[in-house]
Amino acid sequence: MKHTGGAELIAQLEGYGVDTVFGMPGVHTLAFFEPLAASGIRHVGARHEQGAGFMADGYARATGKPGVCLIISGPGLTNVATPIGQAYSDSIPLLAVTSAIARDDIGLGRGMLHEITNQQAVSAPITGFSATALTGQQIGEHLAQAMTSFQTERPRPAHLSIPLDVLEEEVEARRSRKFLPQPPGPNLADVRAAADLIRKAARPVILAGGGCRNAGSELTRLAEMLQAPVVTTVAGKGVVPESHPLSLGSTLQRARIRRLVEVEADLVLAIGTEIAEPDLYVTADSEAAGDAPPVADATRLSIAGKFVRIDIDPATTVRTYAPDAAMVSDAALAADALAEELARAEFPRSVPWLTDIEAIRHHVRNDVSPLERQHIAVLTAVRNALPADALVYGDMTQIAYTGCVYFPVDVPGTWHFPMGYGTLGYALPASIGGALGASGRACVAIVGDGGLLFTVQELATAVEQRLPLPIVLWDNDGLGEIADFMRARGIPEVSVRPLNPNFKALAESFGCLTAEPQSLEDIEREVRAALSADRPTLIIVRQSSEYLR
Repeated sequence: MKHTGGAELIAQLEGYGVDTVFGMPGVHTLAFFEPLAASGIRHVGARHEQGAGFMADGYARATGKPGVCLIISGPGLTNVATPIGQAYSDSIPLLAVTSAIARDDIGLGRGMLHEITNQQAVSAPITGFSATALTGQQIGEHLAQAMTSFQTERPRPAHLSIPLDVLEEEVEARRSRKFLPQPPGPNLADVRAAADLIRKAARPVILAGGGCRNAGSELTRLAEMLQAPVVTTVAGKGVVPESHPLSLGSTLQRARIRRLVEVEADLVLAIGTEIAEPDLYVTADSEAAGDAPPVADATRLSIAGKFVRIDIDPATTVRTYAPDAAMVSDAALAADALAEELARAEFPRSVPWLTDIEAIRHHVRNDVSPLERQHIAVLTAVRNALPADALVYGDMTQIAYTGCVYFPVDVPGTWHFPMGYGTLGYALPASIGGALGASGRACVAIVGDGGLLFTVQELATAVEQRLPLPIVLWDNDGLGEIADFMRARGIPEVSVRPLNPNFKALAESFGCLTAEPQSLEDIEREVRAALSADRPTLIIVRQSSEYLR
């Protein structure tokens, strides 16, 4: 076999330790598949490029390694654009490699098969890095840049296009690159400036985001040193165990927590978070129950105390909020450096702040709506059936919104939810990627009836891969969140009660097992059974069930 551009791509991916890729074969990707078949890389065939992208995302979240998908140009790229956009919003290292029309045809609009006149322009707004390899040598160069960006910057997704003639032509084999630099650490002067402010604070609060995924122990040490409550965004859920006395969980959207952060704290230390609008999202049900924060601008915090910001992205440290001190750094390195600096001199920390934390925890736990109580009952049954390190992938569905706050998580990187971009159809294919990436580890998907139909065809992939995957379907016969907002605004319900299929029959037609629990105990039992099955199980939980009333 001659060493083509396609073979160079596969050799370079192997050099970076890639062991799994997701995608769909096409006539324009045959040059990928010939060398792929002779490599040690596993290919997982999806039923739609969107599913392949979400699988790569779920794989990356489960393993911490880049998730890779190989797809065709044109419709393949536009189909995978939604997963790429989600990965961009959530800072997930996803690498999409696509074919492209031949170099001589690019930009001419000749109507070539799968043609986009400027393919790179399609992915540029939703990636941190987008390039076209115009020579065989550039394949390795662009991959090196993408892999380095995943390691040393905010890990936005990357897209590499390789024209058909480059894929097919014989190219010089180049040494595969295995070395990657380490994430950047903080500047000492910035550490000291932040420490000086923290020493003067009597009521500090830590706000931690998804950038802290790998900084759990360092962040916990810092919180204990400061005796500071820790509030996380959904992306940061579990970075400090939610059973820890200082953890307030991912509760930033609750009114009581907004008051704590905005008014009661005299210093807010934000680490690895954009503090974006979705981080403050209040559900229609919470809004109707009166738990929406009474603020003029619900899309941003109004912080009265000092503000210290730490982020690996320089722009984030100064965006929207003017910090009193800031560090551009990896979260773990910054938290460790800050703790070391603070340890150089003792400072007082009052115990009554701890008493307040427990009172706030109690308030948030009990200030829930009737619908949220239903959700919590189901989520508790699911949680009871799972080990602490189980991977949970939630879709954009009301029960998962509640789970973002009330599903207890003590292990970082185990609750995964498409918070920022907010796409439906995420959970099923992402959980497939997670289950394949972390084989032997419990994995579950929580989906709504509306979202499941976006990517339902990937049930076939899960069956084909023989995954012991519980898929908990919350069936409220429609798009419940949108229906609630319509009613709140006095709008007649429009297209929010679509005709649903017989989900049991549909799942069984794909070869899935199914269950229809008649009690909370049944839910727990069915999830446990699904974890040891030889195929996925669709567990149908209807909101209208008597046992949930």
